[in-house]
Amino acid sequence: MPGFPTVDDPQPPGAPPVATLGNVAGRMPDDWLPMTPWALDLVKKRRADSSKDNPEANCLPMGIMQFHTQGYPRRFIQTPSLLAILYEAWHGYRQIYVDGRSLPSLTSEPQQTWYGYSAGRWEGDTLVVESNGFRDDGWLDIPGHPLTSAARVTERFTRTSFGRMTIDVTIADAKAYTRPFTVRVLQRIMVDQDMMEMICGENLKFHAAEGIHKF
Repeated sequence: MPGFPTVDDPQPPGAPPVATLGNVAGRMPDDWLPMTPWALDLVKKRRADSSKDNPEANCLPMGIMQFHTQGYPRRFIQTPSLLAILYEAWHGYRQIYVDGRSLPSLTSEPQQTWYGYSAGRWEGDTLVVESNGFRDDGWLDIPGHPLTSAARVTERFTRTSFGRMTIDVTIADAKAYTRPFTVRVLQRIMVDQDMMEMICGENLKFHAAEGIHKF
């Protein structure tokens, strides 16, 4: 069934900060994220440009974390060897292998991708997914917090109750952040709903200054 992000569920003490719609930092101060000087300067520049180069604004794939904080639904399709996540937004998809394989070595397979390479394993009732092989110019969210080719992303998917799921995402990226940090994504089920077809056309561009889409 399609999932949908939410920030309304109360969290226990000590839980990671909850990412909000389009923002990894959530309701925390922006400087809570342990950015390197390079990353901090990059975020300032992206914001000064009204996030006009954000992949979402240019019909390009949004990457793992920006999909997590998108307001559009997504569907999880689970098989014994593969978990596929289909996103309504931008008609995106992810493939997470759960057949015991390891992540590729970035020295022998240097090709960088929007979503990276993902391999998962079960730890009790929690699916742990590790990903690497990202592009060097990634965006974690609309404000422009970066993700680089040095990143390793670990997601922990846990169903907390029927229709509720938490995803704790740990980002380790020595180029952009001085230490790993973890944020929480909350999702709820959408019952008796389906996803719509949503295609971002090649010539559709978002002009941040006007706040409108133009063809």
